[in-house]
Parts: sequence; C-alpha cells; structure tokens
Amino acid sequence: MIFVLKGQASGNLMRIAYFGLGWVMVALGVIGLVMPLMPGTVFLIIAAACFARSSPRLEAWLLDHPRFGKSLRDWRTAGAIPRSAKAMACAGMTVGFFVFWYSVDPSPPLAAIVGLSFLACAAYVVSRPAAGEGSSV
Repeated sequence: MIFVLKGQASGNLMRIAYFGLGWVMVALGVIGLVMPLMPGTVFLIIAAACFARSSPRLEAWLLDHPRFGKSLRDWRTAGAIPRSAKAMACAGMTVGFFVFWYSVDPSPPLAAIVGLSFLACAAYVVSRPAAGEGSSV
C-alpha cells in the first residue's frame, strides 16, 4: 500500500511539473510571437504536449485556439509545417547566423559548428511535410 501512495504522489508531482512547464512554454511562445528571430510556435507545441500530460482542458484550449490551433493540430497529426513558416524559419536562421558572425567574430571552428547546427535545423524544417499536403507521417 505504501508503494501505491508513493506512485500516486510521484504521478501528482509530475503532473504539477508538466502543468508549470506548460505555462512557461506558453509564456515563451507568446514572447516568441512578438519578438523577431525567436520562434513562438515551437514553444506552443511543447506547451500542448505538457498540457496533454497535466490538463486536458488547457490542451484543448491550445488546440482549439483561433490563431495557433491549426498549426498545433497540423504538427500533431502529420508533423506538418506551413510553407510560410518554413521560409520564415530558414530566413531567421540565416539572419541569426550573420548576426552571430558579425557580432561575435567567432573562430573558424566555432563558426563551422554554429553554421552546421543551423543547416541541420533548416534541413529538418524543410524536410517536414507542408501543412495541408495530406502527408501521412
């Protein structure tokens, strides 16, 4: 019986942690929607995943949201990213790399690591199906 109580307490603690993390991700997502070069949707995707484990009501609120809901549902069902979001993400990574290059004046190895990281992220974004293509992922 003690193990059941410990398991239940552990489950409640995880639910609270997911709930809190979900709200942190919502806050970062809102900040990302108004700040240039900071992604907003990725934080809302993480928030929806956290709320799926802690608050079905808040998960439904995000998935049914008039502005963000469609993108979140497209990601959840097919891993899809709208073409316009792909273009903005790649443009943001390009601008971010040049800002890094000119403001930090990195060593060639550091510049290569950052550049390759951005290229890997861009390749992943571009490889995702476009929203509305009806891809089965």
